[in-house]
Amino acid sequence: MIDPVLLREQPELVTRSQEARGHSAESVSDAVAAEQERRVALTAFEELRAEQNAFGKQVAKAPKEDKPTLVAQAKELAAKVKDAQQAANEAEQAYRDAMAKIENVVIDGVPAGGEENFVTLREVGAPRTFDPAEFPDGPLDHLALGEKLGALDMERGAKVSGARFYFLKGIGARLEIALMNYALSVALDNGFTPMITPTIVRPEVMAGTGFLGEHSDEIYHLEEDDMYLVGTSEVALAGYHADEIVDLSNGPLRYAGWSTCYRREAGSHGKDTRGIIRVHQFNKLEMFAYTAPDDAEAEHERLLALEEQMLTSLGLAYRVIDVAAGDLGSSAARKFDTEAWVPTQGAYRELTSTSNCTTFQARRLDVRHRPEEGGRTQHVATLNGTLATTRWIVAILENGQRPDGSVVVPEPLRPFLGGLEVMEPIA
Repeated sequence: MIDPVLLREQPELVTRSQEARGHSAESVSDAVAAEQERRVALTAFEELRAEQNAFGKQVAKAPKEDKPTLVAQAKELAAKVKDAQQAANEAEQAYRDAMAKIENVVIDGVPAGGEENFVTLREVGAPRTFDPAEFPDGPLDHLALGEKLGALDMERGAKVSGARFYFLKGIGARLEIALMNYALSVALDNGFTPMITPTIVRPEVMAGTGFLGEHSDEIYHLEEDDMYLVGTSEVALAGYHADEIVDLSNGPLRYAGWSTCYRREAGSHGKDTRGIIRVHQFNKLEMFAYTAPDDAEAEHERLLALEEQMLTSLGLAYRVIDVAAGDLGSSAARKFDTEAWVPTQGAYRELTSTSNCTTFQARRLDVRHRPEEGGRTQHVATLNGTLATTRWIVAILENGQRPDGSVVVPEPLRPFLGGLEVMEPIA
């Protein structure tokens, strides 16, 4: 949730953020009113409880003949205290419900609007072009290439599990493992602790990260167990230090979570149904950082730089966009997407993203740090960013293809493939 002090002292800032996201300002006024009602109810309860405590001492000291009357009065007062406590609890829940409808306050400079209102920050590298003399029918897409290489089998994936499932096999399986291991080596070189995380989490952890909002239909729910399959290891890593006071005296805590991820893609019917751009299951290496709030924006730039380092090293042309407020998840205060050029689509497509969630998730999960020895604790900021995922194979295959259907292996991946320089077609 957002900082209650911010809502109390700068409601207009919260209102602007909600409006930039495309939401009604009514949620802010409702939360302000709910907080006021909560304060009134809590004050009434505390005053009655104090009166009850004082009256209890009076009863204890009263003469024996006065006690029956005083005890009766004490019972009436106890009933009032009980009713006031219930009213305070209801007001507290109403306040929490109202606060839950307010998404994280966007950072100054984030463009307003929806998905199409992003701002391009930079384009890096030249998109690959294909000589018609060498490619008379144009380049092959990643699915056709994957089939020629014996790397990808969508047909049997659908037979076994349904639409948008697939098998990576042979060089396809090796390529993904190489990509993930390369990303892990980059993470290790930059001070991240590697983690293999749970892929099933409790509801309070999923809710704490902000994924059970308006896009909850994208998440697989195991109803019998009331557990959730994660769509990113961010969820497990955010819950890793829940209800803890972490030590940031030596700088941010940085983790690199390797996990299988699951997404229902409920709202994407008809979009990217060919190949492995938009699928229900994939692997991902996710960076996650806990840091002091004042350092969060610098850490965000650091995560973005690592994502760009990966793309550049693999020889992929890409662009970085500042995602518009209305296209942010509820937890993100700012998000940068890095999109690689996909030749057969003639467009940049998202490969990675990195989000600054400020203290929004940490407040829900109660992750704190102590800025000064002996001082009061404060909530940390959390950030996440993708360092590699299955979707990268799309860009690697399409941009590395040769006229005979073979694909050049990017140099950084060759050590993880036994020195292999070219993936050759088998069909």
